[in-house]
Amino acid sequence: MLSSTIYRRACLHLMWVALAVGVFVSTGCKPGDYRREADDAASEVIQRKQQEALGRTEPFTIEKPADTLRRRLIKAQELRTSHPASLGVTDLKPIDHWPDDDYLDQGRGESDGLLEVTPGEPVMMTLIDALRVAASNSRDYQTQKETVYRAALGLDLERDAFRTTLAGVNRTVISTDPGADPEVAGVDSATTVSVTQRLKNGLTLTGAIVLDVSKLLTQDHASSNALSADVSVEFPLLRGSGRHIVAEPLTQAERDALYAIYDFERFKRTFAVRIANDYLTVLQQIDRVSNEADNYRRLIITVRQVKREEDAGRQSAIEVDRALQDELRARTRWISAQQSYERRLDSFKVTLGLPTDADIELDRDELERLAEAVRLALPGTDDPLMTTGDPVPADAPVTLVQPSRKGAGRLELDQSHATGLALENRLDLRVAQGEVYDAQRRVVVAADALGAELTLLGRVSTGESRSLSSAGAGDALDPRFDQGFYDALLTVDLPIERTRERNTYRNSLINLQRAVRDLQSSEDQVKLSVRNGLRDLLEFREGLVIQSGAVELAHKRVRSTDMLLQAGRGSIRNALDAKADLVEAQNDLTSALVNYRVSALEIQRDMGLLEVNEKGLWREYNPKEVPDDSDDN
Repeated sequence: MLSSTIYRRACLHLMWVALAVGVFVSTGCKPGDYRREADDAASEVIQRKQQEALGRTEPFTIEKPADTLRRRLIKAQELRTSHPASLGVTDLKPIDHWPDDDYLDQGRGESDGLLEVTPGEPVMMTLIDALRVAASNSRDYQTQKETVYRAALGLDLERDAFRTTLAGVNRTVISTDPGADPEVAGVDSATTVSVTQRLKNGLTLTGAIVLDVSKLLTQDHASSNALSADVSVEFPLLRGSGRHIVAEPLTQAERDALYAIYDFERFKRTFAVRIANDYLTVLQQIDRVSNEADNYRRLIITVRQVKREEDAGRQSAIEVDRALQDELRARTRWISAQQSYERRLDSFKVTLGLPTDADIELDRDELERLAEAVRLALPGTDDPLMTTGDPVPADAPVTLVQPSRKGAGRLELDQSHATGLALENRLDLRVAQGEVYDAQRRVVVAADALGAELTLLGRVSTGESRSLSSAGAGDALDPRFDQGFYDALLTVDLPIERTRERNTYRNSLINLQRAVRDLQSSEDQVKLSVRNGLRDLLEFREGLVIQSGAVELAHKRVRSTDMLLQAGRGSIRNALDAKADLVEAQNDLTSALVNYRVSALEIQRDMGLLEVNEKGLWREYNPKEVPDDSDDN
């Protein structure tokens, strides 16, 4: 009977403890609250580091709206998928024990504000649209943003080491001794509340208050409460002391967050140029399809003419067969151009983060706008191959005309000036410079570890504790520091065995040398990319002029050979060669146009002067104008 009573009382105490814990857990922070708290901390870090790195801030989030362009394409065009995850996170169903219901619902009903998708119709996409879509849907772009976010969380974690930390622990023990006479059973509960503060000079303060509650469940049900306190101090005086040593992990985390901003900004610029290059390359392939189709039509007409000439006895069967062979080759090139276009377009969709089988078309007028923009950007230059004038004797001296800056575009800067701009503005070079300083700091930290260790420890304890044996001893809730326990300890670790530290120090010097070499390599690569970029601009500008003349000349040859062929005085071979040269010249002209435009973007990227905002839109550099804050491309 007594044991049954003890059991019921023990269960009652456990129930109250469980109830208290349950109330605390239910009213405490939920996983979603912790997620939002982490978002706030990361956002604060990112905003501050953006201002420090770029002199400005811009919106930054790693969460996407539920209604993305990818999702709309899959739904409207009824594209096949293998899993609901293809639509996005918000289309996932919570699994068993899923902790954060709000996470799968966030952004539901919100749209990314990009292109409209109409069922049964292809989606038309301009270059500006492609830049915005890439910034919103590209998986590579999202991964880079998450890298910045992780660096921000890493910094927040290092900051936490120097925050005031509170902790609370309760320990409740129910015990019974059936062998005692009379039987003894009781509850012993200890609640500890502690606070810890670490300072950047190495001083660590820890304080704790413990409330002991002991109560017998048998005999007279006596109880006793007691309060005790404990304060300890740890302070390194030699090795491991000083702000530059203690706060080194925090310092490195601060710099890593800054580097992440630099790297992401550099990625945005590189990625925007890549999207433009891929977009224009697809358009170039479309233009090639059109050129090959026109050439195929011309050859079909030529074969018809040659057959009529054969019927009239003015052409041989060999000439007809030759024309037919060229017609078949033209058909092969036309089909090959079509398939190449479709492959490039599908690859471009993957780069954008869109379904490969989505029905998307690019704006073909973009090439016309590009050609007009390039014509306006280039003042024009004379092509030495197309000049006309009095005939020159064959034995006259030949003077080669070197390419010059005459007619150069605004981005064809002086090499020294362009290199100076790059060295001043390249963000990846700033990271390499910072890593040299980081390596120097690591040398200082490694050298500190070689010294002697001298640590001061102190502790103050006061108050009493309670157990079941003292259940009836009365309460002791007033800790008296005049009756407390005080001790101080000084520990010394002489630098006798420092093999590990010695090797670490030597490795830190090696790492410093490596960081210096990496900086030198980065600097040389920056110069090389700028100088090569300027050479590309000159080459493609000259190519534009030459290919423009080549297309004009090829058109003239086609007209002349066709007229001679129709008059019965022309050569089939000359007519076929003229048509082949025309399609080649047309393709080369489009290639030169695209190459010049992409090179203009690349030189701005390589000089660190192409700005890209959070929407993926660029603002180009104009050496003759002060850039404004517009997003026009």
